[in-house]
Amino acid sequence: MISEILIRGAAAVVTMDPARREIAGGDVLIRGGVIAAVGQGLATAGRVIEARGCVVTPGLVNTHHHLYQSLTRAVPGGQDALLFGWLKTLYPIWARFGPEEMFVSSQVGLAELALSGCSMTSDHLYLFPNGARLDDTIAAAREVGLRFHPTRGAMSIGESDGGLPPDALVEGEAAILDDCIRVVDEFHDASEGAMLRVGLAPCSPFSVSRDLMREAALLARDKRVMLHTHLAENDEDVAYSLAKFGCRPGQYAEDLGWTGDDVWHAHCVKLDAGEIGLFARSGTGVAHCPCSNCRLGSGIAPLRAMRDAGVKVGLGVDGSASNDAGNLIGEARQAMLLQRVSLGADAMSAREALEVATLGGARVLGRGDCGALEPGKRADVAIWDVSGIEAAGAWDPVAALILCGPRAVRDLIVEGRQVVGDGQLLTLDLAAVLARQNLLARRLMG
Repeated sequence: MISEILIRGAAAVVTMDPARREIAGGDVLIRGGVIAAVGQGLATAGRVIEARGCVVTPGLVNTHHHLYQSLTRAVPGGQDALLFGWLKTLYPIWARFGPEEMFVSSQVGLAELALSGCSMTSDHLYLFPNGARLDDTIAAAREVGLRFHPTRGAMSIGESDGGLPPDALVEGEAAILDDCIRVVDEFHDASEGAMLRVGLAPCSPFSVSRDLMREAALLARDKRVMLHTHLAENDEDVAYSLAKFGCRPGQYAEDLGWTGDDVWHAHCVKLDAGEIGLFARSGTGVAHCPCSNCRLGSGIAPLRAMRDAGVKVGLGVDGSASNDAGNLIGEARQAMLLQRVSLGADAMSAREALEVATLGGARVLGRGDCGALEPGKRADVAIWDVSGIEAAGAWDPVAALILCGPRAVRDLIVEGRQVVGDGQLLTLDLAAVLARQNLLARRLMG
């Protein structure tokens, strides 16, 4: 890592600082993996990255993903199904995965995120067939170079016990908790600027017991790590909660200790006003996954209402089998468009969508050291070339990022290390990884 980097002469630097400053002709000085200064006319004896014709933003933050699913995009039989039917199609395929499938699919998913401007991502891995472990995804993230917040997911209630997943994909709850302890003790880094933090993430109300949810919450608080799960994703999800537990998803979460600053839930498409208020009061976060919610016909999440109530909300691409892409800047555009089609053209601005994609996601993941370009924050920086065809004729280059493009980042810096340069991933032989991914996919098809 070069000790000092100056990003110089950007058309606009979008700081996401408390004043939401945008600096025309702006510079960003990085020293030792940290933002040292933001302004105009800065100087360095180190490396200079020219940013003329570019917009510079904080790196985007992805708050919900299933990286392993990049091996099962556009699977026949699941292309036109609602959530439960889609899962039932894919579970038998995922049951054939092993450590290599987890590792390679994670490399591909992380690379795709990086090329879309994402510097930090969570991941929700909740099945571990044939010797696969969370360690496989962690190894991939270390190679790609993104800041990583994997969560040790789990499924413990199979079909024979009234759950959705096949019995072959569930684990015993004692073994789940033991492995949660192992991965936290081995990998979690609570320090400022950490590249790797671990969370605990039983999959969903329809695949784990209430006891496991309670025990996971107690363990997470003992270990001081965050909690994550799926909640209120669609009408089927809410109906299941009402039928099985006699309450709505928000009450289910609160009763089991699953609200608070250290908790974030994925989707939350069907939260009602009372649940939104609960999340706002308790500091509970939400990973909003607009493209996946559209793809599975789940509905339009109440993003405007959540933001207005003060709920912490970030964006998530969700799994590449339900999106079927992992482009985070595209996710920001979709989030804005869905609020507009639901509530009117003034329901969400391009700049607010960009805030949700950066600072919003960092807040959801508990990363006060990330999400903004201001002195002392970590040097996670995305540089977007707005001189190309996508933004040609744009009067407002910042809004253009969301309204028209580009959809790929020119340069991405994470903790002061360049991960993408001139639109190319610098940390992997991407062509070789893609060839391996496609070979593994063909084997799964067979």
